[in-house]
Amino acid sequence: MNSGTTSGGRRWLAAVPVLIVAAAPWLANTPGETLLGFPALLTWMLAALLTTSAVLSVMPRASLSSIAERAPTDGDAVPAPSPLERWALGGRSFGSVLVFVLLAGEIYTTFTLLGASGWAYGRGAPTFYILGYGALAYLMSYWLLPAIWQRGRADRVLTQPEFFARAFSSPLLGRFVALVGVLSLLPYLVLQFRGLSILVHESAYGALSRELAVSIGAVTVVAWVVLGGMKTSAYAALAKDVLVLVAVVALGLLIPQAVYGGVGAMFDAQIARDPQFFVLPSRGFSPSWFLSTVLVSVVGFYLWPHTFASLFTARSPRGFERTAITMPLYQLVMLFVFFVGFAARDVVPGLTGADIDLALLRSTRSVMGPFMMLLVGTAGLLTALVPSAIILMTMATILVQLRHPPLSRPDEQTAANDLRIARWLVPAVALVAWWWSRQSNTALVPILLLAYAMVAQIAPALALALWAPGRLRVSFIIAGILVGELCVGASLWPDLAVAARLAAWWPTLPSFLYDINPGLFALVLNVSVLAIGAIAGRSTGTSTPTRHMTNGD
Repeated sequence: MNSGTTSGGRRWLAAVPVLIVAAAPWLANTPGETLLGFPALLTWMLAALLTTSAVLSVMPRASLSSIAERAPTDGDAVPAPSPLERWALGGRSFGSVLVFVLLAGEIYTTFTLLGASGWAYGRGAPTFYILGYGALAYLMSYWLLPAIWQRGRADRVLTQPEFFARAFSSPLLGRFVALVGVLSLLPYLVLQFRGLSILVHESAYGALSRELAVSIGAVTVVAWVVLGGMKTSAYAALAKDVLVLVAVVALGLLIPQAVYGGVGAMFDAQIARDPQFFVLPSRGFSPSWFLSTVLVSVVGFYLWPHTFASLFTARSPRGFERTAITMPLYQLVMLFVFFVGFAARDVVPGLTGADIDLALLRSTRSVMGPFMMLLVGTAGLLTALVPSAIILMTMATILVQLRHPPLSRPDEQTAANDLRIARWLVPAVALVAWWWSRQSNTALVPILLLAYAMVAQIAPALALALWAPGRLRVSFIIAGILVGELCVGASLWPDLAVAARLAAWWPTLPSFLYDINPGLFALVLNVSVLAIGAIAGRSTGTSTPTRHMTNGD
């Protein structure tokens, strides 16, 4: 059997984790049901992660060969990196380990320590969506990341907006994506700053106010970014992951042991007391919410502007294959975060609203004492500072590129000026996020879900850029993204949200439709606009060929 047949014969295995995630909410819907000692839905999500890693480990290397063969290699003659490239992308010189820890930053952020544990404490089963979308996002990354890297490397782009501008030869699209990127990154940066204030305040046993904590953190991360750049952040990310791994695993085992006598005893006690807590409810955070939220999160997972920056730091696409195989195993650490959140229900009962984000820190302080609080506080500080640094660098680079004529290549002097301006933009952006973080009192997970819904609207444009450039007029692509973003924005006002409108206009519709993630409604409208554009272009016999812009243009 030839390699092409083998490759095609094995690709069907990629459907297995998809089917597991899709079926799990319906298979694990009996209150009190356990599987292998864990709540059944949790066990199925763990199975999806393990299956993803196993499937990708047997996927033929040939599945990436066409991209790898076209990509520049270490021996190819490439232009020397500009000052801005060295600062924002580490000179495009990172090996597999550094790229891995940068991409793993999506797992270990303040969301890990605070948001995920808080939702485990306050929501129960709906929290398991985090494992489900991780499994499918890493599965997708096996093919997606090398394709993005190859296109970006060929054009030597610095940012996500430049990627789209050159893919479609459209400065207007690039500027529009820049706007979307900045607006979606701001709530994500606010999430990190809010998490930072909570971590420092709680780790200092209340000695530092949250306002002072976030101010100190903002100044620290600005100095870090301005002076260090991407290389400093990459090495700090490596230290962060080690610390978080040690702290989270220790807490996930020791706190249940101290409170219940073990993880198994914890689940036995909590399921006996509240069997509904570990299954999805029929309304609200229902199976339709679960699956639609997984889908929106998968679609948006690698569409963050700072994720594109992390990809472009790699000197070769070879490491992306190993990253896709390893990341599902890496996310298993989230299981220990859930354990702490569940145990905290008996250690620090009564947390409600945004205070559920305190579950991990308050239970650590109550059960483990000062030494473990110091370890968690140090790890938590890095979980806020490292993603914040990369986000700030990305936003500053996007903004500084807006001052250039469309699709131009700055000369050496202009590039040096760009770096100086980008460094000045860092404190300006940080100031906006600092102010917003002080006004917000929302739990961390809803902030993240909003940001994911926003960034997911770029997905159809990415698919066209990689696999069907020139098939659709750019005006329809922009219109699709705009309609999607307006739909997401409307969800912030309950009376304008799609679910509320459906309930008002068609009250007899099945109830599960009202629980669907607004980001999915937005994506459907987005793609509908593109479909109208495709039909209109076909009926008039017109198309807009896209000339792929390269270094020589």
